[in-house]
Amino acid sequence: MSTPTFSFETTAEEVATAFSHEIKGKNVLITGTSMNGIGFEAARVIAKHANLVIITGYNSQRLKLSEEAIKKNLASLAAVRTAAAEVNAYAEPLHVLVNNAAAIAQPTFKLTADGIELQMATARVGPFLFTNLLVPKLLASATEQYTPRVVYVSSIAQSMRTGVNFDTIKAPTSETYNHVDSYCQVKAANVLYIPDIHYSHVPPQANLVSDIFTNINQTEEAITKMKMGMLTPEGRPAEGHNWKTIPQGAATTVAAAFDPLIGDQPGAYLVDSAVANDAIAPHSSDPANAKRLWDVTEEIIGQRFEF
Repeated sequence: MSTPTFSFETTAEEVATAFSHEIKGKNVLITGTSMNGIGFEAARVIAKHANLVIITGYNSQRLKLSEEAIKKNLASLAAVRTAAAEVNAYAEPLHVLVNNAAAIAQPTFKLTADGIELQMATARVGPFLFTNLLVPKLLASATEQYTPRVVYVSSIAQSMRTGVNFDTIKAPTSETYNHVDSYCQVKAANVLYIPDIHYSHVPPQANLVSDIFTNINQTEEAITKMKMGMLTPEGRPAEGHNWKTIPQGAATTVAAAFDPLIGDQPGAYLVDSAVANDAIAPHSSDPANAKRLWDVTEEIIGQRFEF
């Protein structure tokens, strides 16, 4: 089987068109789909071909918004459980889950009601719980010809710093908090999650996207990227920094969800809509780290998952 050739400039629309046959008839759930973000753009183009797209944040004629049980913010474990129960109650099968939601990397240390650092709660712990609660429904959609898929949005930050700090995940404090470190740890955790979920027999696809100018960069808390020279003080793309547009940035999400050539490659890591496993940092691909992260996350949640 051949696949189209994609590049840095490829848009989500182009990828969805290329894989329209694979998208046809599928039911897809995407978290973190506020306007002017890659989650919404991915949902928009997928909805042109899919049977049903469930999004968590915006309603339009093309996109079905779930009931109030599904929240934008996955930081509350109670809300995650309620949302999962709502999805599990749907009569329709679930073929693809895209974990796109994230919290901005902000200098101010914040804990959720569950005592988890906000970035880690929103982009790692909440999605971990949400995914595992939906695993039986995902598995039920499998056939001899089709394997359900889970997508996690990561970034090149998974290769920066030293990876996941297990001590600060379990016991976060303002004294040990650094917003850049936390951001990099979350992205590394989302890549480490890949071999974990394989224990549940659902092949996930990691999704790396390049820097994309979205609504999350237009907030006062986008100081992290300003300090890295990626944004101007006005929150605009810095000169000389190679940014993707939102349509370009969402392309890899769509490819991770539907490229048929990676359906039998659990843990595929994508850059510019193509597999690039050699770009994974050693600390983000260590099986021992992955197993430890799985165990630590279960400990934080207070629930074990065995399928």
